[in-house]
This record gives sequence, structure tokens and C-alpha cells, in this order.
Amino acid sequence: MTYSDGTRSVHAGLPAPVVGEPFLPGPVFAAPYHLDPATGPGEHGYARTEHPTRELLESAIGALEGAPALVFASGQAAITALLLAVLRTGDTVALPADGYFTVRAFAETTLRDLGVKLVLIPTASHPYPDLTGVRLVLLETPANPGLDVCDIRAISAAAHAAGALVAVDNTTATPLGQNPLALGADLVVASGTKALTGHSDVLLGYVAATDPELLGRVETWRKQTGAVPGAFDCWLAHRSIATLDLRLARQSQNAAAVAELLLTRPDVTGVRWPGLPSDPSYPIASTQMRRIPGVVSFDLGSAERVARFLESAELVFAATSFGGVHTTADRRAQWGDDTAPGFVRFSCGIEDTTDLIADITAALDSSR
Repeated sequence: MTYSDGTRSVHAGLPAPVVGEPFLPGPVFAAPYHLDPATGPGEHGYARTEHPTRELLESAIGALEGAPALVFASGQAAITALLLAVLRTGDTVALPADGYFTVRAFAETTLRDLGVKLVLIPTASHPYPDLTGVRLVLLETPANPGLDVCDIRAISAAAHAAGALVAVDNTTATPLGQNPLALGADLVVASGTKALTGHSDVLLGYVAATDPELLGRVETWRKQTGAVPGAFDCWLAHRSIATLDLRLARQSQNAAAVAELLLTRPDVTGVRWPGLPSDPSYPIASTQMRRIPGVVSFDLGSAERVARFLESAELVFAATSFGGVHTTADRRAQWGDDTAPGFVRFSCGIEDTTDLIADITAALDSSR
């Protein structure tokens, strides 16, 4: 039977029922395990290479993404593992020019030092540039932090015709927002720190792929570098996924209300949310995505006004990252990101919509 998102989230990765056992077993705190003195390791021997709590989480994420998954200690660990497992000296990688800046920084330093060539392409490029000679195309859609959206199916078809692999950063959308592998991508990568786990208490990343050989190369990289998450982080993440559908529903509802509010204010510019019919990304997002994430971006004109806005708000916390149950705002330029001084990435939490709108309105009024 095919279940809906909420049901799939609640049951993802749960083991078969056993009388007297919990729905989700507690974390296994072990590095080595008892071995058979005659035959050596069985199913589990050493936690860096295999771990039961981690495997349950991977099963859950794989069920939502539609392919086997490997989890990592952070989203950055996952994406660098993917890049280093796939790319070789002389290869060319195409990255989003407006994507997560740390990935671009990694490519412009470590990858270039290894002899990998870099091409930066804006997410909203129309048409997408010729990909002849490119080994890997990494897409990030919606892009972080600008929220542009690209056509995964069309770019995947063009990339494959040119002999390139396609990976999609699915952090902002989550697997309940879109499934890149079903749209033609070869790999999906994400930070589970954000909306997937959603409680601002776990660092996590993952890579998923339908091709066993491709995912096996990533797994070998993980085994040899040890970039695995701890048992308790895996257990917390798995527990949190059960409420993903509920959290996303409220976050999207709040984002829609916040975006509509901001559009009415002459003291706010550059409002972006792919769910707005007026947004440049709406035509693609409305057909490609099953739901729009709870992240809105806008510009308050200056760093000083952003500070005044956040100091006045009672329900909006100043924090980096996004996708949590608490509403947060991040002035991206403070981290060296190439955004305007007053640019804000605004992550809607699960507060009551009317309360959140009232708080934002009051804070904007007092920050002028």
C-alpha cells in the first residue's frame, strides 16, 4: 500500500514489532562489539563501519528519499564526502553560484588544490549552460539563501546527455518537499541538521543514491575518514523525523503568511518565497515541489535595521541554520556570505500563525 507523507514519516525505519520491545529502540552506545572468537565479526563488529542505531536512521531517510542512504556527522561532511568520492584530478564540477557558500569555499580551495576545475552557475539560469566536459553537476534547489529554484528533471536530462552525474542538495526542500532521485538525479545530499530533524539539537548529513556502486564509493570514503554521527544523534534524528510532516505543514503555513505580510510593507524589499505566485521561482516550484519550505528571504536595507528588528521581536531568535520549530532569522552577510548587508534568511517555526504575524509586524514597525 502507498501511504501519505505523514504516515511514512511516522513509520520510516521502524523495526518490525517485537513483544516487549519499544517502537524505536534506544541508542546503542558501543564502539567495539563482541566477536565470535572463531569466525570474527558478524553483522556488527566496529561502530565506525556499522552501527545498529545508525542503520535504522539510514533506513528511515532512505524510505523518504526513495533510495539507500548513508548518514554523516554533518551536512558539510556529507557533501564533501560526495565531492571527494566522485571527483578526480582533471574533472570539472559545476556548482550553484548562489548556493551554500561553504561548499563554494571548499571547491575553491581543497578541490582546486586537487586539480578539480570549478564552474559556477546561477541556480535560475535560463537556459542552463552547456555541460560538455563536466563530471558532476551539483544543484541546490531551492537555493540557500536566495531561494531560486531550478528544473531538476530538465537539467538532469541535459547533464546525462553530456555524460555528467547530477547531485541535488535537498536540504531546504526535505524529501517531503521533493524527491530529486525520482526527477532524474543520481545522488541526493542534505543537511539533516535543518528541517529534517527540526529541533535545533542535532548535527547530521546524508547522501542517498540508487546506484549501489556510486553509493559504495561514498561509503568507502566514510569508512576511511570516519565522518559518522554518534549513536545518540542518530536516535534523536530518527525520533524527530516522525513529526516531519506536521512540522513542515505549520512552517509552510507560517511562511505563506509572513511572505504575504512582507509584500504589503514598503519598508521591506526583495521578498522571496517560491510559494508566492509573483515569485520568479513559482512556475517551476509549483510543479516540481510537493510543498514549499518554511524559509522566506527579504532585505531590511541595513545591518543596523536587522539588529533593531531582532531586538524588538519576541518570537524571532537571531540564529544561523534554519528549519527548526522556533522561528529564527539570520543576517547572512555577517558570515561572509555574498549577500547585501540587510539581507535576512527567515526560517518560520511552528508558532501560531496569528501570534507570529503580530510579533513580526510590531518588530518591523519599531525598527524603522
